[in-house]
Amino acid sequence: MKSNIGNCIAIVLVIFFYSEVSFAQNELLRTEIAGIIAEANGQVGVAIEGLENGDTLTFNNNYHYPMQSVFKFPLALAVLSEVDKGSFSLDQKIYINKTDLLPNTWSPLREKYPNGNIDLPLSELLNYTVAVSDNNGCDILLRLIGGPAKVNQFVHNLGITDMQIVLTEEEMHKEWQAQYKNWSTPAAMAQLLTKFFRNSFLSETSRDFLWNIMASANTGLKRIKGNLPEGTIVAHKTGSSGTNDDGIAAATNDVGIVMLPNGKGFAIVVFVSDSPDDEITRDKIIADITKAVWDAYLSH
Repeated sequence: MKSNIGNCIAIVLVIFFYSEVSFAQNELLRTEIAGIIAEANGQVGVAIEGLENGDTLTFNNNYHYPMQSVFKFPLALAVLSEVDKGSFSLDQKIYINKTDLLPNTWSPLREKYPNGNIDLPLSELLNYTVAVSDNNGCDILLRLIGGPAKVNQFVHNLGITDMQIVLTEEEMHKEWQAQYKNWSTPAAMAQLLTKFFRNSFLSETSRDFLWNIMASANTGLKRIKGNLPEGTIVAHKTGSSGTNDDGIAAATNDVGIVMLPNGKGFAIVVFVSDSPDDEITRDKIIADITKAVWDAYLSH
């Protein structure tokens, strides 16, 4: 009996010790991130979630951050969910008319096919929309699936309510304030990323398809990836607003999954909103926060 009691006490002490270490590390990380945020101008929201233990850390979460092109991530999830249901298939051809390829918006798709009149497989359209953040591709997918409301409902059905998707890219481009209607809290986006990673709602084929697109994307290389070792696996989606006449950038965002050398990883969301800082500074905020998280997780 004494031996059993001793074993129990030892187990409790070990758990207590590691809990104390974890708490201290989280507090050090919180202090470091808070210092980075304090040096920034504008509103900075952050959410971190460990993929293995579900530990979360958030900063300035009670704010509706404009997602900009980050919302193409939940759009892709919604489309792939319909693929899994058999409503669409990745190899089905989508007809693209010249009128679908709006001018004065970011669109490598339009640059490649300026006259339209083409049939592209759904897989390629998803790649344009997510990997290179094509705005015309995004709106073609939104029309295919039934509009922003369909994506909004899809996300809410997953139990994620602190996110709103109500406008297309075309609608967001009509006036500056419109972009604020497609918003998310950092924690809500981190929750969606974690659900995606754990593959709780897509088929393995669909999940792997989107993972590969996000992990090979070459956008925002100075954001989440900016200070990480070369070759680090990062599956992410950026969002950027440009600046208004007052030099304010409504959104400089990057959200994604970062994999560590030991096979573990974390979801990270950094939204930089309404900032007068230049692009290099805004990108550096995201890179510095990510590196702080990386270092903290490696030291666990």
